[in-house]
Amino acid sequence: MTDTSTRPVRMAFTTRAGGASASPYDSFNLGDHVGDNPEHVAANRARLARVLGLDPAQFVWMEQLHTNTVTVVDGPQAEPVEATDAVVTTQVGLALTVLVADCVPVLLADHSAGVIAAAHAGRLGARNGIVRRTVETMRELGASPANIQVLLGPAAAGASYEVPAEMAADVEKHLPGSRTRTAKGTTGLDIRAGLVRQLLSLGVTHVEADPRDTITDTDFFSYRREGTTGRQAGVIWLTGA
Repeated sequence: MTDTSTRPVRMAFTTRAGGASASPYDSFNLGDHVGDNPEHVAANRARLARVLGLDPAQFVWMEQLHTNTVTVVDGPQAEPVEATDAVVTTQVGLALTVLVADCVPVLLADHSAGVIAAAHAGRLGARNGIVRRTVETMRELGASPANIQVLLGPAAAGASYEVPAEMAADVEKHLPGSRTRTAKGTTGLDIRAGLVRQLLSLGVTHVEADPRDTITDTDFFSYRREGTTGRQAGVIWLTGA
């Protein structure tokens, strides 16, 4: 688990190591929708909360459906936020959580305005503007693009993410900068590269991208590599410090 702590906002990304789940979800699977033993998922989520020093009830999970829907939350959620792929808050202590296994986990924060967000940017969501809509929602709550810091987590890299040429052209049309060539010389997508370009066009210049490739790096779950597998997480929260 990597914790990129920057008070008064903290961000963390998990790996697949150190949990209770058995193969093919071994071992730190945080997804409760992939067929894993619910008791194992609950144990892993409890460990995540314990390691980060947070109350498990303060975690906000999403029912991620590859939409471009953004939801503002103002308190704990008893159930995953329905049919949304980004959550935004100004509330201290809420741990906004995004689950991934090749899609890009995007964590965003305006420290001075006290606005944070977590977005799930898969191919469809990124193509349809989930990150742009997240930035727009943050602005509505007082954030300034010039002050927003963004961290893009481990995800499928362009060198490995092979797609049909027509699909790449379609994504490139909506998310310029994302079409690329894989290491094999075939048509590919680098969603992180497209998102960085999009963020810069929105005036968001404080952007960092973790270069690790979930398809080839076995420290991470990868739907493309494994099919049936678990999910790692990106977590962001306001500390109030």
